[in-house]
Amino acid sequence: MPRLPRCAPPGVPQHVIQRGNNRCACFAVEADYHVFRDCLSAACEKHGCRIHAYVFMTNHVHLLATPSTETAIAQVMQSVGRRYVGYFNAMYRRSGTLWEGRYKATVIESASYLFACYRYIELNPVRAGLVKDSRAYPWSSHGANAFGDSDSLVSAHEGYTQLERNAAARQAAYRGFFDVPLDETTIASIRNATQKGWALGSRKFRREIAALVGRRTDALRVWRVTATTHPGI
Repeated sequence: MPRLPRCAPPGVPQHVIQRGNNRCACFAVEADYHVFRDCLSAACEKHGCRIHAYVFMTNHVHLLATPSTETAIAQVMQSVGRRYVGYFNAMYRRSGTLWEGRYKATVIESASYLFACYRYIELNPVRAGLVKDSRAYPWSSHGANAFGDSDSLVSAHEGYTQLERNAAARQAAYRGFFDVPLDETTIASIRNATQKGWALGSRKFRREIAALVGRRTDALRVWRVTATTHPGI
């Protein structure tokens, strides 16, 4: 089955997932997280990509990123893959692939799903049962976005900067989003769109993205055939 063309318009944020091959661990000790973070930071600076939110789980990573060019995210992920896999294989005396195929990604309409994706990413350790609160997980952007912790990897999205006029008020407003759990419908929408390369947003947004990439960017509508509409069946 041919690969769908990437949907990566410049300036439009994307939710990106990269998983370990066969869901195997891609981080074993604390040093691994630091190396991966350094590889990601260097690649983003080189290729023009801003990271707004992230979480590094044991066997996968989530990113909320905005590319400056159509190829920026692909270049970032390729660069990180080469450097980090080389390090990981040498460190643990292994060979072969570390990642489960190519990364998954979906473009996000800022107005409707931006903060849902922020929350989805930073709540990942909570949903996995690793911590009770996002603040307690060290390998995520939550400390920077919600409490102003220093994190050179994080670059605020324009939607975030518009929450309030000053940093303390923005952080408080951001923390308020986490007072309300993400509903299962939103979680399912984010997962489906990311896994299948769809666009995540309004119908108008999905049509615009489909026109840019020349392919369908959401699920086909299913028409139910019933005896009411077709008496002869």
